[in-house]
Amino acid sequence: MNEEIWQISNPVIGLVVVAATFLLFYVVGYLSNRKQSSVRDLYVAGGQVGALTNGLAMSSTYMSLATFLGITALILNLQMPLIILWIQLILAIPLITIIYGTSLRRMGVISPTHFIRERYGVRACIIAAVFMIIISIMYALGQMIGVAVAFETLLGVPYIWGLFVGGIIIVGYITIGGMTGATNNAAIQMVIIALMFIVPLGAIMKALGGAGWFFPPLFYSDMVPAMLESFPTFFDYQYPSKWFFALIPALTIGALGLPHLAMRVYTASSLKSARSAMVWYAFITGLVFSATYAMGFVGVYATETQGLVVSAGDADKLTMILNIVYNPEWVAALVIAGAIAAGVSTLSGNLLAIGALLSEDIITTLRPTLTQKGKVRLGYVAIFLGGIASILLAVNPPSFLVVSIFWAFGLAGVTIAPLVILGVWWKEANRYGAIAASVIGGIVYILLSPFVVPSLVLTDHHVTNEMGISGAMFAVPLSFIIMIVVSYVTNRMPKFKSRLTTDRDHALVERIHGWKDVQSYRYNSKIGPAVAVVVCFVVAVWALIPWNM
Repeated sequence: MNEEIWQISNPVIGLVVVAATFLLFYVVGYLSNRKQSSVRDLYVAGGQVGALTNGLAMSSTYMSLATFLGITALILNLQMPLIILWIQLILAIPLITIIYGTSLRRMGVISPTHFIRERYGVRACIIAAVFMIIISIMYALGQMIGVAVAFETLLGVPYIWGLFVGGIIIVGYITIGGMTGATNNAAIQMVIIALMFIVPLGAIMKALGGAGWFFPPLFYSDMVPAMLESFPTFFDYQYPSKWFFALIPALTIGALGLPHLAMRVYTASSLKSARSAMVWYAFITGLVFSATYAMGFVGVYATETQGLVVSAGDADKLTMILNIVYNPEWVAALVIAGAIAAGVSTLSGNLLAIGALLSEDIITTLRPTLTQKGKVRLGYVAIFLGGIASILLAVNPPSFLVVSIFWAFGLAGVTIAPLVILGVWWKEANRYGAIAASVIGGIVYILLSPFVVPSLVLTDHHVTNEMGISGAMFAVPLSFIIMIVVSYVTNRMPKFKSRLTTDRDHALVERIHGWKDVQSYRYNSKIGPAVAVVVCFVVAVWALIPWNM
C-alpha cells in the first residue's frame, strides 16, 4: 500500500463532520462567553463547574492529540513500555488535587503562579510565569502538529496548509470562549474523543478477526498469539530499569507543574466537587488510555500480520490510517473529527494558561493599576498571541508530535513543581531558594536538551533525550536540592533573613492547610528535607551514570 491512501478520497464527508463539530464548539463558546465579565470568569469559569463536567474536561484537556496520534506512533516505531508510562500520567490530576490543589483553592488563588507570588514575591512569580509560558507553548506545539496532520489527512493538502488553516480556526474558537466555553466544550469533546476512538477501534479489531472487539481497551488477548508468532519481542521491555524510574521526575512530578491541569482544579464549584471530579477523571482517562495502547497494538499487529505498510514519517497518522484501511470512509472522517476535538480541548487549556500567565502574572504584576476590563482584554490578546506562537513553532516540527509535550512535562517538573510542593508543605522554603531552583534548574534542563547542546545529553537514545526524560532525571532532583539548601542557609544568614517575610509566610502555610492558629512545629521539619536532599542527590548521580541504551 502506498502513501496516497493516507487521505480521505472524498474530503466533503470529513469537512461536513468537522464543520458541524466546530459549529457546536463555537456556539457553546459564544453562549458561555456572554456571562464572562471578570478575570475569574475568563480563567476559572467563576469556580462553578460541576463534578462530572469538570471530570470530563480534566480528562479531555489531558488527553490531547498525544493520546490520539502521538502515543500510537511511539508504540509502532519504538515499542515504548507505555503501560508503565500510563501509570505515571494518570496520577497527574489526583496528585495535583491531593498535594496542593485543595490548599491553593482554599487560599483563593486561580493558578500556581498566584501562589508563587504570594509565597515568594513578585520576582519569583515573574520567573515562574516565563517558564510556564514556555511550557504551555511547547505543550501547545504538539497539539498544533497533530491538528496539521489531521487536516492534512482530511483534505489531502500539504502539512503547512493544514497547520495554518486548522490552527487559526482553533485559536479563534478558544479566544472567543474563555474558560467557561473551554470547560463546557471540553466535556463535549471528551465524549467525542472516547466514542470516536474506542468504537472505531472495535470495528478494526473485528475486521482483523479479534474476538474481543466489543471491548477494545482490554479484550485483544486472542490476537496476542498471532502477534508473538510474527513479532516475538513485541512485549519485551527493551529499556533499563533507570528508564522506568526516570518517568517519575519527568512525567509524574512534571505533571504537578503543568498550569493548564492545575487550573481545572480551581474551576470546581467546591472542594468536594473537585475530589469527585478527580474520580471521574481517573475512570475516563484510564479507559481511553487503555484503548490507546490497544490501538497501538492493533497497528503493529496489522503491519506484522496483514502486510500493512506505514512509513516512519507517517507514524503519527497510525490511528487515522487504520480507520481509512479497515473502516468505511465516513467512520474515518468521524475519527479525524475526534482527533481534532482532542487537539482543540488541550489547546484550550494551554492557551488559557498562557493568557492568565501573561496578563495576570506578568503584565498585571508590573502594572497593578490596570482595570478589570483591561485585564480581560489583555487576556484575550495573550490567548491569541500564544496560539499564533505555537502555530509558527509547528512549521518545523520534531520527529514525533509527543516529543515537545513530554519535554514540557520535564521543564514543569524542574521549574514549577519544587516551588509549589515545598512552598505548600515546608515553611522554611523562601524566595531565594525558589528563584535559585527555578533559574538554575531550568537552565540546566534546557542545556541538557539535544536541541541546545547535543554533547551534554545523558543517553544515546534520541527520543529519550528529546522527550526530556534523561534530562529531567538529573535536573528535577537538582532543583529540589538547590531550593532546600539555599532556603535553609539563607534563613540563617542575617543579611538575607532580614529581607524575608518569615512570619507572614508561616501564617500563609498554616492558613492554606485550614489551621486558624500558627504553631512553629507544623510543616517545619528538618529531617524530612534532609532525607529529600540525600535521595535527590543519589538520583542525580544515578542519572549521570551511562544509561546503556
